[in-house]
Amino acid sequence: MMPYMLSLGAGILVGVLYALLGVRSPAPPTIALIGLLGMLVGEQAVPVVKRLIAGQPVLAFIQNDCARHILGPQAGSTAAPDAATPPAPAADAPPRGRA
Repeated sequence: MMPYMLSLGAGILVGVLYALLGVRSPAPPTIALIGLLGMLVGEQAVPVVKRLIAGQPVLAFIQNDCARHILGPQAGSTAAPDAATPPAPAADAPPRGRA
Protein backbone atom coordinates (compact mmCIF):
# COMPACT_ATOMS: atom_id res chain seq x y z
CA MET A 1 0.00 0.00 0.00
CA MET A 2 2.92 2.34 0.72
CA PRO A 3 4.09 2.54 -2.94
CA TYR A 4 0.58 3.63 -3.94
CA MET A 5 0.56 6.33 -1.26
CA LEU A 6 4.01 7.55 -2.34
CA SER A 7 2.86 7.63 -5.95
CA LEU A 8 -0.26 9.58 -5.02
CA GLY A 9 1.81 12.01 -2.93
CA ALA A 10 4.28 12.56 -5.76
CA GLY A 11 1.41 13.13 -8.18
CA ILE A 12 -0.20 15.68 -5.88
CA LEU A 13 3.13 17.46 -5.45
CA VAL A 14 3.64 17.66 -9.21
CA GLY A 15 0.06 18.85 -9.64
CA VAL A 16 0.66 21.66 -7.15
CA LEU A 17 3.86 22.64 -8.97
CA TYR A 18 2.00 22.68 -12.30
CA ALA A 19 -0.70 24.89 -10.78
CA LEU A 20 1.88 27.30 -9.34
CA LEU A 21 3.65 27.50 -12.70
CA GLY A 22 0.36 27.86 -14.59
CA VAL A 23 1.06 24.79 -16.76
CA ARG A 24 -1.60 22.33 -17.92
CA SER A 25 -0.97 18.75 -16.93
CA PRO A 26 -0.04 16.38 -19.78
CA ALA A 27 -1.94 13.57 -17.98
CA PRO A 28 -4.71 11.89 -19.94
CA PRO A 29 -8.30 12.76 -19.04
CA THR A 30 -10.14 10.57 -16.56
CA ILE A 31 -12.23 8.99 -19.31
CA ALA A 32 -9.06 7.60 -20.90
CA LEU A 33 -7.88 6.14 -17.59
CA ILE A 34 -11.25 4.47 -17.07
CA GLY A 35 -10.94 3.04 -20.58
CA LEU A 36 -7.54 1.59 -19.69
CA LEU A 37 -9.01 -0.01 -16.57
CA GLY A 38 -11.76 -1.49 -18.73
CA MET A 39 -9.13 -2.95 -21.04
CA LEU A 40 -7.34 -4.62 -18.11
CA VAL A 41 -10.59 -6.07 -16.74
CA GLY A 42 -11.79 -7.14 -20.19
CA GLU A 43 -8.49 -8.86 -20.88
CA GLN A 44 -9.17 -11.13 -17.90
CA ALA A 45 -12.73 -12.02 -19.02
CA VAL A 46 -11.58 -14.59 -21.60
CA PRO A 47 -9.49 -16.73 -19.19
CA VAL A 48 -12.30 -16.59 -16.60
CA VAL A 49 -14.91 -17.77 -19.12
CA LYS A 50 -12.57 -20.53 -20.35
CA ARG A 51 -12.14 -21.75 -16.76
CA LEU A 52 -15.90 -21.65 -16.19
CA ILE A 53 -16.52 -23.74 -19.32
CA ALA A 54 -13.77 -26.21 -18.38
CA GLY A 55 -15.14 -26.55 -14.84
CA GLN A 56 -11.90 -25.32 -13.29
CA PRO A 57 -11.83 -23.19 -10.11
CA VAL A 58 -12.43 -19.55 -10.93
CA LEU A 59 -12.43 -17.70 -7.62
CA ALA A 60 -8.79 -18.49 -6.77
CA PHE A 61 -7.76 -17.52 -10.32
CA ILE A 62 -9.52 -14.15 -9.98
CA GLN A 63 -8.08 -13.48 -6.52
CA ASN A 64 -4.52 -14.36 -7.48
CA ASP A 65 -3.76 -14.09 -11.19
CA CYS A 66 -6.36 -11.52 -12.29
CA ALA A 67 -5.87 -9.26 -9.28
CA ARG A 68 -2.07 -9.32 -9.67
CA HIS A 69 -2.39 -8.50 -13.38
CA ILE A 70 -4.84 -5.64 -12.85
CA LEU A 71 -3.45 -4.14 -9.64
CA GLY A 72 0.23 -4.96 -10.11
CA PRO A 73 2.45 -6.60 -7.53
CA GLN A 74 1.49 -5.64 -3.99
CA ALA A 75 4.12 -4.45 -1.58
CA GLY A 76 4.94 -6.95 1.11
CA SER A 77 3.29 -9.87 -0.68
CA THR A 78 4.98 -13.23 -0.46
CA ALA A 79 3.99 -14.20 -4.00
CA ALA A 80 6.71 -15.28 -6.41
CA PRO A 81 8.05 -12.45 -8.59
CA ASP A 82 6.95 -12.23 -12.20
CA ALA A 83 9.07 -13.95 -14.83
CA ALA A 84 9.84 -10.53 -16.33
CA THR A 85 11.54 -9.41 -13.12
CA PRO A 86 15.22 -10.41 -13.09
CA PRO A 87 16.44 -12.04 -9.91
CA ALA A 88 18.42 -9.94 -7.49
CA PRO A 89 22.20 -10.54 -7.62
CA ALA A 90 23.73 -12.62 -4.88
CA ALA A 91 25.31 -10.74 -1.99
CA ASP A 92 28.76 -12.10 -2.85
CA ALA A 93 28.46 -11.46 -6.59
CA PRO A 94 30.95 -8.96 -8.04
CA PRO A 95 29.41 -5.60 -9.05
CA ARG A 96 28.54 -5.06 -12.69
CA GLY A 97 30.12 -2.39 -14.85
CA ARG A 98 33.58 -0.96 -14.33
CA ALA A 99 36.00 -2.85 -12.20
